[in-house]
Amino acid sequence: MRISCPICGERDHREFYYQGAAVMLSRPAPDAGEAAWDDYLYLRENQPGDLEELWSHDAGCGAWLKVLRNTVTHTVHSTELVTEARR
Repeated sequence: MRISCPICGERDHREFYYQGAAVMLSRPAPDAGEAAWDDYLYLRENQPGDLEELWSHDAGCGAWLKVLRNTVTHTVHSTELVTEARR
């Protein structure tokens, strides 16, 4: 799999470190109970298809990227710097 870093260009995926899905989770209240915290920490939707993910370019420039990737085919559709994605 190849990932295109906006700073360094296209690189092998082994230069990057997967950081997880790029979704905002609703944090439970501190007193929400064990089940709510268990769900928040460990349970994730694992649907096949396109998913926005966070990757860091650890063996390169160190940038954090938001990558749109198909989890079935591993096709990378787009990449952008996290700092650009916030705008």
